[in-house]
Amino acid sequence: MAWPGFFTRENKESLNKGLEKTKESVFVKLSRAVAGKSKVDEEVLDNLEEVLVSSDVGVTTTIRIIERIEARVARDKYLNTSELNKLLKEEIVALLTDNNKVASSDFTGDFGPSPYVIMIVGVNGSGKTTTIAKLAYQYKQAGRKVLLGAADTFRAAAIDQLQIWGDRTGVPVIKQKMGSDPASVAFDTVKSAIAGGYEVVIIDTAGRLHNKINLMTELSKIKRVMEKVLPGAPHEILLVLDGSTGQNAFEQAKQFTAATDVTALAITKLDGTAKGGVVIGISDQFKIPVKYIGVGEKMEDLLVFNRTEFVDSLFDQ
Repeated sequence: MAWPGFFTRENKESLNKGLEKTKESVFVKLSRAVAGKSKVDEEVLDNLEEVLVSSDVGVTTTIRIIERIEARVARDKYLNTSELNKLLKEEIVALLTDNNKVASSDFTGDFGPSPYVIMIVGVNGSGKTTTIAKLAYQYKQAGRKVLLGAADTFRAAAIDQLQIWGDRTGVPVIKQKMGSDPASVAFDTVKSAIAGGYEVVIIDTAGRLHNKINLMTELSKIKRVMEKVLPGAPHEILLVLDGSTGQNAFEQAKQFTAATDVTALAITKLDGTAKGGVVIGISDQFKIPVKYIGVGEKMEDLLVFNRTEFVDSLFDQ
């Protein structure tokens, strides 16, 4: 059986495995929420609310989900607790569908201009550099000619790390010495991409949050410089968030969406945490499509986010 669209059986297996900790936590809590109950009543809904909030879905999104389920209970009159998982899946998918446009197709699809420039933002430690490596690898596997730009020039380790990943994936890296102007690196990268006929350009940027004004100024400058070389660039600004930090990921999203025009999200490190519910809350609240989720260490474990399959994996026994 083939999964719909670009979501393969291998993707589904990786997703199921990556969400094991969250799923286990959610089901333990859900079983407690419905213990001794045969139908979905007010007490079950109160318990369910507690389950969702404690699973890092977030208060605002939890309230929306509960309201949807209350409306279903009122409409259908009698719903037994055995139907609760199915009900949860349907209403969460409906909520995410209402609130989000779809991010984009997979790595092989037609994604528009060439070179297609992706600027990566996010705090240090969020999995930013590893996500860049996984993106580069998967674009290359799909037959794309990829170039990386090391515009996080504030840390020598960031430049070195990107070069190591570039060497491992066989993707060239444009870099300058530590302390160089990040916008200058971005300029050189886009210019080299045009000259070399590259199809995908991925630019790393510094991940500091201590001074939002400086961050905003820096990211704006990088964008302006790229725009001069290639009108319309960057075509995508991808914010990488560490899903294992739960509610802290919401705060990071607030900071970066205030600092720059984030167009898509990648939520990483979901395989090592029980906080996978954060994907639902962030997807709902920021109205910015979640494009990728990280569910493991392998290069293939950065999955293009499919909301239906994600919710199915999370709530399917």
